[in-house]
Amino acid sequence: MKRIITVLVVMLLVGKGFAQTTIANPYPKTITVNGSAEMEVIPDEIYVLVDLKEYEKKGTKITLDKIKSDFLSYCKSIGLPDSVITIASYDGSNGNPWVRKKSKKTEQMMASITYQVKFSSSKKMDELVDKLDDEATQNFRIDRTSHSKILEFRKQLKIQAVKAAKEKAGYLAAAIDEQVGAAVTINEPGDMIVQPYMLSQMRSNAATMEALDSNGGATVDFKKIKLRFEVSVVFALK
Repeated sequence: MKRIITVLVVMLLVGKGFAQTTIANPYPKTITVNGSAEMEVIPDEIYVLVDLKEYEKKGTKITLDKIKSDFLSYCKSIGLPDSVITIASYDGSNGNPWVRKKSKKTEQMMASITYQVKFSSSKKMDELVDKLDDEATQNFRIDRTSHSKILEFRKQLKIQAVKAAKEKAGYLAAAIDEQVGAAVTINEPGDMIVQPYMLSQMRSNAATMEALDSNGGATVDFKKIKLRFEVSVVFALK
């Protein structure tokens, strides 16, 4: 009987201690604040898609193999390494049957290819455009932009955002005669990137390319990439 009573007493004591531990709040007073940080950087990674297609010239078909070879030679001539050039897609088409003229000749498929080229500046883009085959080039367009140090910039912004949150908590707590203690939680909702837009359009077809060539070429500039990060932090008050 004494043994049973002893076991019950121990269980009650343990249960009481556990309940006290669960109920106790180490941070009875807290303050929740938001902090943010942003910066602008000039993109040094400009991804361009170049659409090339076979065509006929004076009854002779200019093959895709030649067009590809010429294109890669153009890239090499302006100092672009093979590592920044990749194939985005291949395609083939017989053209529009409704506008195709009747002919006894066998219809030939006009194949096409799309290259993705990564540039470090708009100047290099202009150099390549000036060398492209106007008849083979169907389109030359910006796909996206970025920066080689984007991960480092994000890290810097996150640190700055947390510091901004702590500073805000400090002066808000001081307004009610309180002091900021330890950080209880840090919520990282995510960052925001605003892509820059082009200030002048790139050449989209052979006719436009010829017109721009007659005006001395196109000047392409980019706005800076805007990076922004926000954070929500809960601080204890003491």
